[in-house]
Amino acid sequence: MTSYRDLTATPGEAQVIVDTALLAAAPAELEIGKVYAFRTPAGVEKVDLTGDQYKDAPTRKTGTTTVRDTASFLAYFGKHADADSEVYADAERFTVTAVLDANTAGAARWGGHRAVLALRQTDAWKQWAASDGKLMTQEQFAEFLEDHLPELLEPDAATMLEIAQSIQGVAKAEFQSGTRLNSGERKLAYVETVTAKAGQKGELVIPETFVVGLVPFEGGEGFRLTARLRYRINGGPLQLGYKLERPADVLRTAFQGVVTEISEGITVPVLNGTSV
Repeated sequence: MTSYRDLTATPGEAQVIVDTALLAAAPAELEIGKVYAFRTPAGVEKVDLTGDQYKDAPTRKTGTTTVRDTASFLAYFGKHADADSEVYADAERFTVTAVLDANTAGAARWGGHRAVLALRQTDAWKQWAASDGKLMTQEQFAEFLEDHLPELLEPDAATMLEIAQSIQGVAKAEFQSGTRLNSGERKLAYVETVTAKAGQKGELVIPETFVVGLVPFEGGEGFRLTARLRYRINGGPLQLGYKLERPADVLRTAFQGVVTEISEGITVPVLNGTSV
């Protein structure tokens, strides 16, 4: 009996033929800026050539730049802003944010290019604020005054240094009473408790208020603050401290000064709030 050869390819053999043909095909050049889809043995694969990494320059500006002073903020804003850029002042966080590619009146934009002025408080402000309203030992209070002589305005630094040294000189005394003088100063009566001077009485006169000069934000304006002396006498060691008058108002005023300076340097309004 004569046998006949079947030349019809099975599905598996047909796929091998197709794969072999695809591999043998000459490579095709793809155009940058388009998306291509290919059918492969594993399914449909996509090639996206629209990304910025395939271009000579990015499609748009993105990113957030943080600066620390008004001059830097104005310089960056002047370089990148346009007529539709927006600026927001956040008095709670002490930040000013520019949305350089904000939405226009008739069209949406990405809002992804921003400049943020993040103000930093000075070390001196933070130190005075940290001890505000807290009582210290005589030694601690005297050392605090000595460490902050440059900020002491009234009485002047020399007078406050003498007061600090006087406080340290009676650190071992037992304080018994405190009275207010007509001059506005405080007179604190004490009895020495050290062996060599046991029972010896004395008086310590200190100002009821004093004035300090502080710069709230780095690179910003300085302000005068009144500090009220606080003390506690419990028939033993004296505790001393101070209470700054309305420091939160000073911070707000200092921040508003920054906002005003920015407003005068740009042509768009500064809005009160935040942008997300």
